[in-house]
Parts: sequence; C-alpha cells; structure tokens
Amino acid sequence: MRSCAIALVAMTVSASAFAEEPVRLYAAGSLRTVMTDLAQSFRAAGGAEITPTFGASGLLRERLEKGERADVFASADLGNAQKLADAGKSSPPLVFARNELCALAAPGVAVTEETLLERLLDPSIRLGTSTPRSDPSGDYTWQLFEKADKVRPGAYAMLDAKARKLTGGADSPPPPVDRSVYGVIIAERKADVVLTYCTNARVAAREVPGARVVTVPPSLAVGTSYALVVLNDAHPAARDFALFVLSLPGQSVLARQGFVPVAAPWSDSAANRTVQVAKRRRTR
Repeated sequence: MRSCAIALVAMTVSASAFAEEPVRLYAAGSLRTVMTDLAQSFRAAGGAEITPTFGASGLLRERLEKGERADVFASADLGNAQKLADAGKSSPPLVFARNELCALAAPGVAVTEETLLERLLDPSIRLGTSTPRSDPSGDYTWQLFEKADKVRPGAYAMLDAKARKLTGGADSPPPPVDRSVYGVIIAERKADVVLTYCTNARVAAREVPGARVVTVPPSLAVGTSYALVVLNDAHPAARDFALFVLSLPGQSVLARQGFVPVAAPWSDSAANRTVQVAKRRRTR
C-alpha cells in the first residue's frame, strides 16, 4: 500500500513538472513567422508556452530520428512527417496548410510569368534554390524541373546542372534571424532568380527594393503541403497546440500570412474549449 502511495505521488509530481515545461516545437524554416504568431495566439488564449526550433524539415526530422526531443513537428511536406509516423515515433501526420512555388527576381532582372522558363534556362541567369532531400523546398523545385522537361525536352538536365543550392543543406550558412535568407541571397546577388515558396518570396520582396515575385505558369506550377505530427510521449499540451493550428482561429492566422488553409474540421467554440482545457492543466 505504501509503495502504491509513493508511486502515485511520484507520478503526480512528474506530471506537474511536465505541465510547467513549454511545448517543444520543431518547424520548417518557412513557418518561422506564422508559427511564432500561432504560438503567441495559443498562449494568449490560455494555452501552454511554445518553444520553437526552426530549420530545414529534412534536417530536423533526422535530428528527431537520432534522439532529439520535441513534442510537435511541423514539416513543409508530408513525406518527412510520414517517415516519423512510419517509424513509430509519432501520431499520423495531418496536413494543416498549403503553399506554392514562386520565383523571386532580383532588382533589374527582367522576367515575367510568360518568360520564366526561358529566363531560367538562360546561361547568364544565376538560379538559386534550396537543397533537395534536406529541404522540401528543394524537392518541390526539382519537381518543377521535371515539369519543365515536358514543356521543353532537355530542360531538366540544364536546370539541374545550373541550380545553386544556397540554403537548406547541412553545410548551408545559418539563415539570419531578423531577415529573409532569400532577400539576402538576391540583395548580395548570389542569385538572379530564386525558386522558393510564395510566402518566402513575398517577405523577401518587401525587404529588397526593386525585387519582384513572379508567379509560376500553370504548366510548371507545383503545389506544396505542410503536415504536422505529435511525437510520442509528448507534452500534454502538444495535442492541444496541434488542434489549435487546425482550428478556425489557427487557420485564420495561416491565411493572413499567405498560406492556403485547409478545411478546419471543428468550430471556434471547440478551439476555445481546447485552450481552456490546456489552461486548466497548467493551473492544476
């Protein structure tokens, strides 16, 4: 009887200490601004504190596979999240937002939606990309190269050869905390055109006078999906935060930041109840 009482006390102390810790979020670098806003909104509504770590989704997934601890993983693709689930390390992935690829043109670079492929193939144009396999943005970009090859045979080989993998790799310089890495790339003319998510391109264009966001034509368009998982043995509030991201308030935050929200399967009142439950957990 005494041993059962000791065990019960230990479990209570452990749960209480866990509840006081922040939820550890590992998220794609392209989600830095919007996840920061979501974390603040969740906290303001009574949810737990969120401590984020941002980086290339593939590299973050590898860190989790090697034993680093996180509670929620938000990836810029479905594949990296699915790998954690397939390995038995997390819940099944849920798609929570969508995006598209755009071209970010440096000041003075003449390019339009109609001339984009021609300009990308131009030997004088330096093309910047993220790193495939490490960063989903790179994987999506190589899908665009495959589509380009169908429009103009031989385009894939040319684009694959000339693409400069400037970010998202294991050896890439760390991105600046207070600036868009893509804005830095075009401002320093490390590339004349960068293929990246439209949300990234818009932020960078606002930072660099004269830079422009160019829509990818339908023949080359690549849609992107963002997915999240809750890791095994996660913080009790991790599921609450995941549900908040999928709620109407969470989806509204994503939409304001330029992401395409997915249909939320529950109501505002349900989202409110979730954060209230999280608040009660923290005050117990």
